[in-house]
Amino acid sequence: MPDNHLVSVADQPLVSIIVPVYNAEQSLPRCLDSICAQTYQNLEIILVDDGSTDDSLTVCRKFAYRDARIHVLSQPNSGVSAARNNAIETATGKYIQFVDSDDWIDENMTFLLVQRAEREQADFIISHYCRVDGEKTTVHGFLETSACMNRLEFAQELIRNPASFYYGVMWNKLYRRDIIRRHRIYCYEQLSWCEDFLFNLTYILCTNRICAVRTPLYYYVKNDKSLTATTLTPHSSIAIRRQLFEYYKVFCTELGMFEENKKQIYKFLVATAKDG
Repeated sequence: MPDNHLVSVADQPLVSIIVPVYNAEQSLPRCLDSICAQTYQNLEIILVDDGSTDDSLTVCRKFAYRDARIHVLSQPNSGVSAARNNAIETATGKYIQFVDSDDWIDENMTFLLVQRAEREQADFIISHYCRVDGEKTTVHGFLETSACMNRLEFAQELIRNPASFYYGVMWNKLYRRDIIRRHRIYCYEQLSWCEDFLFNLTYILCTNRICAVRTPLYYYVKNDKSLTATTLTPHSSIAIRRQLFEYYKVFCTELGMFEENKKQIYKFLVATAKDG
């Protein structure tokens, strides 16, 4: 158990945990069990069924019946970004956390992320994670410092591994809802891949303090049957990466680090996610 810095539920700021759901009836119970079992209690858990054709929506409703913190939204199939955006509009927590329905989280994940955010008055928390591939589990994460950083210092770390899951995905991070709402940051629904990375680039530009938790807290399940794994081709990957690269250039330019790091930044076009 972690050191209990936030003693009672009354002292805990509300955290909105967002779970987009699409045809995940097999993995969803494990995912939701891990969220409901969090040692951090003050949660609103927003499940967004994205037009599933299996019994995912039934599973969501069964969990909502058992746990009053769960709210179920349903929409016609529109993609994971639309599902997340729908939930962001609904969320009321001080912080927002994202979990994918194939995965699960350590029982202390929300507690440790919020504890760090509250102690450091940080805008953005990132944690190490575990990659689960069948019987094999490996730990991933690049930041080795426990000190908080400003957005420029964080960006300088990011450009070393810009294609990594660690920096690019949304599920190993804690966000402040007021920053998302004030700056109207939403998932880009026109992108079918790497939309998380674009969200994070936009969010980072609006932050002042960023901290890492080096404990692996999220369990990412590698799924070779996922929509991305089965439909993404080398050609479409390059096309999307070129589109995203323009945003990446703007991000680096706004931080005044493009010219100095141009060679490293252009590597994003051919980089692979070795931790994914």
